[in-house]
Amino acid sequence: MKMIKKQNLQDKICIVCLRPFSWRKKWEKVWEEVKYCSDKCRMNRTKL
Repeated sequence: MKMIKKQNLQDKICIVCLRPFSWRKKWEKVWEEVKYCSDKCRMNRTKL
């Protein structure tokens, strides 16, 4: 298994807070569908 350095991880912008967040191992299979940086943002998506 090839290791990826932290600075080379993919980034996305959260659609709620507009902050960048990085790829995580737990999102490996669903990275294309990830839109929110955290559960807090996911819960607040309709308020903003």
